[in-house]
Amino acid sequence: MTDAVQNSSPFDAGVVSICALIFTIASFWWINARRGRLKSWEPQSFAAIVHCAMTRLRLPLVVHNTGAKPIVVQDLRVTFPEEPASRLPLLWMSSPSRLRPGLEEEPKLPAGFAVAGREAQQLFIEFEAPFAGFVAEPRDYKVQIQARVGHRKGWRPLLTFTLRAANIIDPARYTVYSNAPVELTKEDREKVDAALMELLDDHQDAPASGERKHRRSSYGGGEEGSDL
Repeated sequence: MTDAVQNSSPFDAGVVSICALIFTIASFWWINARRGRLKSWEPQSFAAIVHCAMTRLRLPLVVHNTGAKPIVVQDLRVTFPEEPASRLPLLWMSSPSRLRPGLEEEPKLPAGFAVAGREAQQLFIEFEAPFAGFVAEPRDYKVQIQARVGHRKGWRPLLTFTLRAANIIDPARYTVYSNAPVELTKEDREKVDAALMELLDDHQDAPASGERKHRRSSYGGGEEGSDL
C-alpha cells in the first residue's frame, strides 16, 4: 500500500504542476490579452429631422468592450436591412456632446476612437443621408448600426434595433423623440400624416440629387460579419 502511494506521487505531482501552469497561462491570457467584441444596446430616445433635402438622425449609444485588449472604431453607419437595396445607409457625420440639438453646438467631425478593455463609452453619434432621397415614413424601421474596426476588414454589425419613426410628430424640426412603443393620439397621427404628405410633395418637386458632398470612403467594400 505504501509502495503504491510512493510510486504514484511523482506522477500526480507532475499532473498538478502541468494543470497549474495551464491555468496560469490561460488566466493571464483571459485577463490581459483576450480580444473581445463590442456590444451596444437599443437607445431609448433619438433626435431626428426629416425633409426633402436631408434626413438626419442622432443616437445616444453605449459601447462596451467585452475583452481585455482595446478595440479601435474607425467608422460607423446606419443601414436598413429590410428596406430596398436602393436605400443608401446614413453616414456618420458628427459627434455632438449631447442628444438635444442646439444652435450653440460646436461641430465635431467624425474621428476614430478606442474602447479600452472591459470598459464602456457613452457616445452621441449623428448620422445623415448622403443626399436627398430618403424620407422616413411614420412607421417602425429595423435599423442596424455597423462599424469598421481596426483589427478586421469591412463593415461589422454592432447593433440591430427598432427605430420608431412614427414618434416623429414634427419632422421639419430637429428635436428629441422617445423610441418607446407609444400609441399616438388621433391629433398627433393626423399631424404626422399631414407633415409626411408635405414632405413627399416637396421631395417630388426637388431637383435630382448629386449636389451634396458626402464621404465616399464610407462606401468601401467588405463583408459583414457576426461580431466585431
